[in-house]
Amino acid sequence: MAPIPGLDPSQITQKARDDLLGLLEGVQGKKNLVLEKGLAGPIGIFVKFSTLQEYGVDKVFLLENGNVDSSQKNVIFLARGEKANKAQAIAAQIKRLQQNKQVDHDFSVFWVPRRALVSDKILENAGILGDVNLSEFPLYFMPLESDLLSLELEDSFGDLYLWKDPTPIFHSAKALMLFQQRHGLFPRIMGKGDNACRLAELLLRMRSEVAAGESSATSNASLLGLSPSSTVESLIVIDREVDFGTVLLTQLTYEGLIDEVVGIQHNQAEVDSSVVGPASTQQPPQGPSPKVAAPAQQGLKRKIQLDSSDKLFHQLRDTNFAIVGSLLNKVARRLESDYESRRGAKSTTELREFVNKLPGYQLEQQSLKIHTGLAEEVMKFTQTDFFNRSLEVQQDLASGGDASSQQDKIDELISRDAPITTVLRLLCLGSCMTGGLKPRELEYYKRLILQAYGYQHLLTLNALEKLQLLQSRTSNALMLSTASTTSKTNYTYLRRALRLIVDEVNEQDPNDIVYVYSGYAPLSVRLVQCIIQKQHLTSIIKGSSGAANGVGSAAHGWRGFEEVIKNVKGNTCDEVQRGEDKALKARMMLNGQTEKKTVVVFFLGGITFTEVAALRFIAKKEEARRRILICTTSIISGNRMMDAAMEKRTFGG
Repeated sequence: MAPIPGLDPSQITQKARDDLLGLLEGVQGKKNLVLEKGLAGPIGIFVKFSTLQEYGVDKVFLLENGNVDSSQKNVIFLARGEKANKAQAIAAQIKRLQQNKQVDHDFSVFWVPRRALVSDKILENAGILGDVNLSEFPLYFMPLESDLLSLELEDSFGDLYLWKDPTPIFHSAKALMLFQQRHGLFPRIMGKGDNACRLAELLLRMRSEVAAGESSATSNASLLGLSPSSTVESLIVIDREVDFGTVLLTQLTYEGLIDEVVGIQHNQAEVDSSVVGPASTQQPPQGPSPKVAAPAQQGLKRKIQLDSSDKLFHQLRDTNFAIVGSLLNKVARRLESDYESRRGAKSTTELREFVNKLPGYQLEQQSLKIHTGLAEEVMKFTQTDFFNRSLEVQQDLASGGDASSQQDKIDELISRDAPITTVLRLLCLGSCMTGGLKPRELEYYKRLILQAYGYQHLLTLNALEKLQLLQSRTSNALMLSTASTTSKTNYTYLRRALRLIVDEVNEQDPNDIVYVYSGYAPLSVRLVQCIIQKQHLTSIIKGSSGAANGVGSAAHGWRGFEEVIKNVKGNTCDEVQRGEDKALKARMMLNGQTEKKTVVVFFLGGITFTEVAALRFIAKKEEARRRILICTTSIISGNRMMDAAMEKRTFGG
């Protein structure tokens, strides 16, 4: 994936790196660095431990381990400013270190991405606010790929939908506002879902605040900041709440299934070394994490980098897992053929060419070994009876089957002690797809889960109800869309109106996004198509003769799909941002006229790797007209969604 012209993510990486190193440089002498666990991965994306050492970092500790020592006078804490538990952990460790009278410590705290009142209050109540130097580290978007930016807010799903905490919306607005200040205003902001509209409103308010602050300035730079972008076409915001169903389905792309089976965090998967082989001694450490204390179990696990720097992974990541085996086999045969070509080399020039290519062959061979091992590990999972029974239930529910018809299969999974996340995902999927479970069925499953998995899950079930993932079907009326907004997404109507289900799928050479779920099109991505692929989507729904009412441009917003939008949960927004004509002309002169503009698609509350694959499929189809930049608060999956609600403590334990 080549960088999007004018929107090079490496600039974001470089700024984050410079900001962090600048803060470290401000603390003179050797220092110990204490990282919040959730920040270790993102920081490892843009700075290596060797670089931190050059700026005086001696050791790196994890805040959650509580084991920072007194080996250095300077101790720096790096944590998220809005998290009260992180501030409490910092206060406890500072007070513990202060008890060591032999070393007079200097403490610094770098709050990410900003300093918050709650953290200051906690430090003040602990009596250490005056002993700490406080700074801000404004870390917002992190480039996971050249076309994928993430805020890496791991708790954003639970914060938004379980705890009703608007902090992720503020961080999203702040990140997008910084994007606007660099590239110009989004000419049009379109969103679906209540939180998406709150984000749009916040962006407009932030723009007004910037305009008010610059009202006294008359420079061209200040006018330029308030003009619509000449390189960005629009911003599309999708609230995760409008389509919980897609996340609950098992992802069926290669990258998606690795995330389901092994788990991917910050472009890395931690895999047993018996699966992918021992780590190469030539491989440099990716970030601060290798030097974190307590590495006793590192010999059993190996961290695999999964991004486009691995050419084979780049080729496999967005394909349906059904064809991964044949693709790996093809690569293996090609490598064998290339390697055997050395026997045909007769001249010294031909031999020299082969020797020059040898390092590349070795890298490909190593990558092939890793992904063959990963594919075999995933295949073990996909061949289990639990997986196949679960997938069968999922496909039936996604295609319109009622949860009642799947009761025997779900009962069997529970009686065979299937993982509770598997069972809960199926129940929540049935609830989302059908507008809620029948009251009697819901009570039956609640009782069954408590008896099978423990009564602590009374809190889990309560959390799922708060998230509106597990609900009772109170009335058929709630599935009707007579008002401008609806309280639940009507999958029954949308399944037909947007052709979410396709029976025949060519996974080898797909022509629609349904290939990512082997016959189901993610609703969230269909909504994006309603804006940027109107004619194509209409042809899919109505056949090749269909037309999108003469509308084929993203400039027309939701037009042509008004009835569809009414059946999707939450409010709809469509805001046009205009600037001064002089400023617009100045920006166009600076940036030049570009034929292709960029559509920014922002998923608020998280996006799955499978949805990313579907958006990349659309981007490939649209590459002659526009580019797509995917942004999100975090990467999510059905298991992470369940983890947000899961009660992990046990009664009497």
